[in-house]
Amino acid sequence: MFDLVVVGAGSGGVRAARIAATLGAKVAIIEERFFGGTCVNVGCVPKKLFSYGASFRDLFHLAADYGFNVAADTPFDWNTLRDNKTREIQRLNGIYRRLLDNAGVEIIEGRGVVVSADQVQVGERFIRGRNILIATGGLPFVPEIPGREHILISDDLFSLPALPARVAVVGGGYIACEFASILNGLGCEVHQIYRGDLFLRGFDQEVREFVATQVAHRGVHLHFSTDITAVAEHQGAKQLHLQDGSSMEVDAVFYATGRQPHVAGLFDGIQPDMAINGALGVDGTFQTSIPGVYAVGDVIDRVQLTPVALAEGMWLARHLFAPEQAGPAPEYDLVPTAVFCHPNIATVGLSQERALEKYGTIRVYRSEFRGMKYTLGDIQHRSLMKLVVDDTTDEVIGMHMVGDDAGEIIQGFAVAIRQRVTKADFDRTVGIHPTAAEEFVTLREGQVLG
Repeated sequence: MFDLVVVGAGSGGVRAARIAATLGAKVAIIEERFFGGTCVNVGCVPKKLFSYGASFRDLFHLAADYGFNVAADTPFDWNTLRDNKTREIQRLNGIYRRLLDNAGVEIIEGRGVVVSADQVQVGERFIRGRNILIATGGLPFVPEIPGREHILISDDLFSLPALPARVAVVGGGYIACEFASILNGLGCEVHQIYRGDLFLRGFDQEVREFVATQVAHRGVHLHFSTDITAVAEHQGAKQLHLQDGSSMEVDAVFYATGRQPHVAGLFDGIQPDMAINGALGVDGTFQTSIPGVYAVGDVIDRVQLTPVALAEGMWLARHLFAPEQAGPAPEYDLVPTAVFCHPNIATVGLSQERALEKYGTIRVYRSEFRGMKYTLGDIQHRSLMKLVVDDTTDEVIGMHMVGDDAGEIIQGFAVAIRQRVTKADFDRTVGIHPTAAEEFVTLREGQVLG
């Protein structure tokens, strides 16, 4: 009998298993595919490596402005990037296994099926646990349209045998925007297709509009307010039929139209409450409707971000096995996030639109500029920085950046915003000159809205 049986060795599952084991619990973890989950294998990590790779064409161009004779048309070898990435992922897989081994967690490879409140079946074996944690993550969603068999998903990009010359990326969220920029930077002709009027729904409207302008400036062809109705194959190419009756020919079409909880075949003879999309319903302690069965991460579909799953898994392990150490449950209102498209986006707190709804009267401070790095030549990449302030309390309630190293910059400020920093605190802070980040502490001209 284990104290905790974890189904799924992604970010949340591994963190919960390790913490529980270090707290003295007897823990088993079950995984059928790969250790580290989506993030390590077909998500955050390889995506960021590819994003770095996709930035080199710009860097080669920029180098000439600084006196380095680097040809902007230097040949790119897809196999080198792909295989180096694979080697790094294999290294990380090994690290995850060793971390679990060193913590004393029993690793069970195979498909786990929850058959009762205290039992998981893996093949012919039944594993009993006083507590069961579901951390199976999510899977890419592809709509049912004619020609669906010709569609690739985000996972496929990381193992393509060859890089296609012409690509369509369908979707308007994080993954679609990142993939479009990556493929564009690697030299593909890229068409991003999104059924809405503007991508990145939920982000600040001005940020969305600014990013669309900058992405298009860098060469991605944007097609909004349309969708693909069918995909056909013709002489090795993919023929895309669009809602307006037009068509487009590409060599590959990637769908990044959202992710859904990975729950198919997960339960047999037992069924917890689920949302329509399969997300497991949980209470304030991450317990499902079945006592003793818990869930964290993308499978509960709260905030689909790796650090959130890590926080949930760590808190749950402490809640179960060292409640005096647990503290408050994870909060979701000030989660910083980044989109590694080109240009990068990072944000924490409320958009201008949400802030107006919640606070009524706000002040907005913004700065748009061409980064110093680009001023020696003709590259016209621009950055946007924006602060949203509650006009009554002077508290900074939203912070947004589009530009180089946005994620690195916003991460530090996120700590201050969580501590309810005010605009006056920003004003009293001395900037580091010359940096882009100093713009945030030198913004003085605010617009009152509401």
